[in-house]
Amino acid sequence: MTLIKSISGIRGTIGGKVEENLTPIDAVKFAAAYGTWLKQQRNKENYRVVVGRDARISGEMIQNLVMNTLVGLGIHVIDVDLSTTPTVEVAVPMEHADGGIILTASHNPKQWNALKLLNAKGEFLNGAEGQKILEIAESNDMNFAEVDDLGKITKNTAYIDLHIEEVLKLPLVNAKAIENANFKVVVDGVNSTGGIAIPLLLERLGVHPVKLYCDPTGHFPHNPEPLKEHLGDLAAAVVKERADFGIVVDPDVDRLAFMDENGDMFGEEYTLVACADYVLSKNPGNTVSNMSSTRALRDVTEKHGGMYEASAVGEVNVVELMKKNNVVIGGEGNGGIIYPELHYGRDALVGVALFLSLLAEKRMKVSELRASYPNYYMSKKKIELTPGLDVDGILSTMESNYSHEKLTTIDGVKIDFADSWVHLRKSNTEPIIRIYTEAPSQEAADTLADRFIAEIKAIANI
Repeated sequence: MTLIKSISGIRGTIGGKVEENLTPIDAVKFAAAYGTWLKQQRNKENYRVVVGRDARISGEMIQNLVMNTLVGLGIHVIDVDLSTTPTVEVAVPMEHADGGIILTASHNPKQWNALKLLNAKGEFLNGAEGQKILEIAESNDMNFAEVDDLGKITKNTAYIDLHIEEVLKLPLVNAKAIENANFKVVVDGVNSTGGIAIPLLLERLGVHPVKLYCDPTGHFPHNPEPLKEHLGDLAAAVVKERADFGIVVDPDVDRLAFMDENGDMFGEEYTLVACADYVLSKNPGNTVSNMSSTRALRDVTEKHGGMYEASAVGEVNVVELMKKNNVVIGGEGNGGIIYPELHYGRDALVGVALFLSLLAEKRMKVSELRASYPNYYMSKKKIELTPGLDVDGILSTMESNYSHEKLTTIDGVKIDFADSWVHLRKSNTEPIIRIYTEAPSQEAADTLADRFIAEIKAIANI
């Protein structure tokens, strides 16, 4: 059982002991710290926070604790109930709220939950803001409202529909072409809120959705991370239904992956590549993804005359660089599409609409679309280290050993070779080094990863 406190929020497993797991006391304490921080940002008469959750089993309990803690601080709450992460992000500025909280542990299994925190723009907090909330939580310096000044909870369950409306308003969403294409699509909603939002979006676009695990019970039918090894049922359903393709999202609907008409993965890394290809063909410009994402986005961006740059890993870092570079589309290689025309957050609904527009206009099968992009293969591995080992020292040695190559050191060490790359970075929460590689073949990517694992072990004497 685990509780992880970090600048990006608090997450942990339900049950067990206080400060060792995500217990009711921990949820209340962290919500109170966030509410206290929010009130410190500006002095005003009324404060408002949007709160929503994915469908995991513990969600309703945690949401009630969080909302009533905010009420106790004198903060008014807009309860959007079952929702998605991008929907809450959209709702915050639409409600003119001071912030938002999403209760979700993303792709983690059902025993996990988390509080993800937003600012008044509906964007994730930066490192300094997150650190301040951690300090408030540890200090217990929180002052609650008197009885006449308690906040109120207002329920508004319309925001998934409102979010869909905002997506449909986007100029590059070609709703007419999508409707005329008469697509049939299987949707794996992993029994969470994607099972609500994605079929509704498809229906509005004139697409026939075949629902698979779209009942938002929180009982995930498989590992909820949208990877090939977890999606056998989706592959079988796509083939059986003779569907045009399949869609799968994670429980909070900020990660998106596609499956082609043969039941083969389009590749989660290529979700952003395809959406960027479409957007850049209409609106040329720059792109950003994180350092551990595929090189194919760079290739597509340069094909359209734009500039690509990689950020440190983490959505906040991606967004920061996107704003700096005036990017038209960006995101993360884990299927996270960030389209600033709507908002600065990973959004599977926007990704679905852009992908459908691309497919409808090109009038080709999903397998043919995938074949039109450069082929890169990734390997993702890790090395478990002895606690107390000097991880920074190990990475510094690797940097020195490869100083003759093209290096990026804003987040660990990334080494760019002519036809491949390797990214080495330490975990912020456990004693491991993560190794990401990409090469022209899977064998080459795996071999490169194994080579660097051996080098790290030699340096660390393990």
